[in-house]
Parts: sequence; C-alpha cells; structure tokens
Amino acid sequence: MSGEVKRVLFFSKSAGFEHGPIHREGGALSPAEQLLVAFGRKHGFGVDCTKDGSVFTPMRLEDYDLFLFCTTGNLLEAGADGQPPMPAGGKQVLLDAIAGGKGFVGVHNASDTFHGEGEGVDPFIAMLGGEFRTHGSQQNATQELTSPSFPGLEDLPASFETFDEWYCQRNLASDLHVILLQHTDGMTGEMYEGQPAYPSAWARNHGAGRVFYTSMGHNIENWEAEVFLKVLLAGLNWAAGRTEADLTPNIAAVAPGVPTV
Repeated sequence: MSGEVKRVLFFSKSAGFEHGPIHREGGALSPAEQLLVAFGRKHGFGVDCTKDGSVFTPMRLEDYDLFLFCTTGNLLEAGADGQPPMPAGGKQVLLDAIAGGKGFVGVHNASDTFHGEGEGVDPFIAMLGGEFRTHGSQQNATQELTSPSFPGLEDLPASFETFDEWYCQRNLASDLHVILLQHTDGMTGEMYEGQPAYPSAWARNHGAGRVFYTSMGHNIENWEAEVFLKVLLAGLNWAAGRTEADLTPNIAAVAPGVPTV
C-alpha cells in the first residue's frame, strides 16, 4: 500500500482472563500478533506488539499514531499474565494521547478492561464507549450493517451471520455511531433471549481522537475470518485518519431498547 506508514501499538496484556489468540508460547509472538504484523505490513501499518505496560509514558507513546487493544482487567496490576503493568499514571497518559488526536481500536475483550468500581463509569470505558457485562456460549448471530457508508464497509451485506463469542455490553455511550447491530433472535442463553438488538461495532470521537470498537475476535479463527479483517481494516484506517466518516450518533435510532449513559 502506498502512502505514509502509520505506527500501531498492539497491546495485549491480560490482567484477567487471557484469550487464546493473544497467548504467547515461549518467546514467539502470539497468533494474533503474528497475524497483525503481516496484515499491517500489507495495508500500510507498522505494528509493534507488547504486553509490557511500562510503554505507557508520554515520550514512548509519541511514536504511535494509534493503539490497538485486546486486553482484560486492571492494567495497572500485573494480574494473570504476570506482565509488567502500566505505571501509576499510564492510564491517564493513554487517555490524554487519544484525546489529543491519536486513534484507538478495541477488539473483543478491550471492553472487559478497567471495570469501574462502585458508582460511575471508568474513564477508560467512557473513552471506549461500552463495558463488557457478560456473554453466553459461542454461536452464530446476525449482524446488521447500520452505517452502510462507513468507509471500507460499503460492500458488506445489509445483514450477515457470523460465529463468535458475543459480548453483552453496559454503560454504552449515548453518542455512539453504531456500525453493526447484533440481533438476538434465535440466540441461546438467558442473557440474549428476549433482549433487544444491541451494538456490536461502533465509532465515536474522544476529544480530538478517534475510537473504534468491534466485539468480534474471541478465537484465532475469528481473527482470520474475512468479515472480521474487513471490519478491523476499516476501523484502523479511520482511526488513523486515512478516511472520514459521518459520526452522527445513531444509537437511539437503531437500538432504541438499549440503555445508554
């Protein structure tokens, strides 16, 4: 791909449950990291992969145009994977970098990160636009394209079915521009049955920054799926400022039964 190479920091620390695609064996990169390095090279992104939270300092984040998170838990703690946590101010450094104009792409368990305690919404969740609540068994689900003009997704079908582990979210921001809407008809599990359709991919602005999220990506087979890679590339290109999109909030219109904050 011609043009400027955009620098991506792929952060996959698991302070909570570690998903298979980001598990490293020995000194090798995880399957998702290997995939993203090659995928990025093909599409004009230079991808650096780390699980080391000490990278989150103002000086070190200057090198990156956007951040890609596939993370769980409180990243200020070593947690389940034993990798170094973010420094005490690292979380705010990240949020300030995004608000200052850098991009952010969250995949799947990114919304299972920095859960708030007590009342209120954690600042990371407020930036992302939604917080993991629960999920059922992996299964097929129908996705509706609610933003057919979002750049890179114009040729997606109006609706399609795909297999993954589908997150139910809470604390969804009222300014979300919903890109994919998940229909619950035919899904099994009490968390889905009788529930309204809800956002599964969205975009929003955080200050001067661009934030994109997709709930797809539980297994490496999901990462390798054509529709996932198409959605991911659309998100990366937009978050990096390569494309422009109408981000008029539409969650109230396309998901009227879903509560927002």
